Amino acid sequence: MEITLSSAGLKDWDGSVLIIGIFEGELEKQIQSFALPYKSYLNHRIKEQNFNAKVGEITCFDLPENSPRKLILVGLGEAKDLLINDLRNAAALSARASVGNNGKLGIYFPWDLFEPESATKAVGEAIRLALFKDLRFKSNPDPFLKADVVELIGINKSAEKSLSTISPICSGVELARELVGAPPNSITPTTLAEAAVQISKEYSLEAKVLNKEECEAKGMGAYLAVAQGSDLEPKFIHLIYKTKGPIKRRLAMVGKGLTFDSGGYNLKVGAAQIDMMKFDMGGSAAVIGAARAIAELKPANLEAHFIVAACENMINGSAVHPGDIVKASNGKTIEINNTDAEGRLTLADALVYACALEPDAIVDLATLTGACVIALGDEIAGLWTENDQLAAELINAANDSGEGIWRMPLQRSYKEGLKSMLADIKNTGPRAGGSITAGLFLQEFVQKSIPWAHIDIAGTVWAEKDRGLDPAGATGYGVRTLVKWACDQANK
Repeated sequence: MEITLSSAGLKDWDGSVLIIGIFEGELEKQIQSFALPYKSYLNHRIKEQNFNAKVGEITCFDLPENSPRKLILVGLGEAKDLLINDLRNAAALSARASVGNNGKLGIYFPWDLFEPESATKAVGEAIRLALFKDLRFKSNPDPFLKADVVELIGINKSAEKSLSTISPICSGVELARELVGAPPNSITPTTLAEAAVQISKEYSLEAKVLNKEECEAKGMGAYLAVAQGSDLEPKFIHLIYKTKGPIKRRLAMVGKGLTFDSGGYNLKVGAAQIDMMKFDMGGSAAVIGAARAIAELKPANLEAHFIVAACENMINGSAVHPGDIVKASNGKTIEINNTDAEGRLTLADALVYACALEPDAIVDLATLTGACVIALGDEIAGLWTENDQLAAELINAANDSGEGIWRMPLQRSYKEGLKSMLADIKNTGPRAGGSITAGLFLQEFVQKSIPWAHIDIAGTVWAEKDRGLDPAGATGYGVRTLVKWACDQANK
């Protein structure tokens, strides 16, 4: 899909489908101001369909002539309340309404209310991502007709430079969606590592993949304890982006990489939806997707490390038992009182590895706790960090990218719940505050001198139905936030 700017007026625009954002109130006056043909016809149809232009309201018309063939009006609500995220959602909703029409799609929004580059990027990403459809595993997929070209009509030409960022970022999100959406017999630790290596070859990243023996040599007892119940070998993935010239910022991004999570001997049952545990590698998908996007964008002054401890959590005669004690690579011993709290064990050794790189900051993303879903639902990820500056950077990056995030507390007194009689720490605490104690557990494996943040994406990794930019299925959450954060850091 090609996304461009158009200097044509609405009256002269030539394409298949035209989308216009409409404010609530004085609809007839707005239609008159657009200088469109068929004004009386449109006013009649709008009244007939009782379209009031409330936020998210949409109506479509087939026009009597050939160009455009279809007109889509999308409600923006009241002008005084309009936010850039409303443009994203309106663009996504109306783009989906255009499915079934190929050719050229035009979109006309009140661009002058926003900074042109931001509006262009937001709407361009929204349209492309809303039209994503994963048909890889269908033997005879239905035809999926969508626009070949998208033209943003009437926006200032100064926005043109932001167009070049849309494709790399969306490609990273789409890669993450494909990784998460693939079944667990397709994405295994080995194939995930192969996908990362392939990206490194295509976009000139450095790649290291450690096998089981190499991880044993580094003392990664927590990570390998999770992997030992599977017949599939673990793969520890490390991609590196390094700009030519001076390095001003060195960052590490760590993603949880459970390609399937049965829960181990604490088997997932009932509402746990074991069949969906292919998405337990959503953090790793976000990190690998971000690596692909950053490598294509080529921000200056930046060294970025992308780290994934990939494995399965399965059950066999060698699987870890509830009650086992293992040792992580920083020497801390861990009593495993719940084998279904496995992601934090793999992250423990991944975070120790990341600290050894001496980065300026570390961010981890993980589908870590159901408790976070209960707290924040499926549109907002939880953010834990004691570093106010890092928190502000990530919140700003998420807001600019249209990804929901909310800072949560690292309540130190809750660490009492992780005390073990036999080991240094248990891998789970009481049920209450479960997402907080998970963050506190991870904190034990990060050097205090390194700013660190944990983002729990358990709710945001998957959409049960179409929502905003995200079609039903894997969302690719986190890619846009990580890319924006990294690029902002590079520009410091």
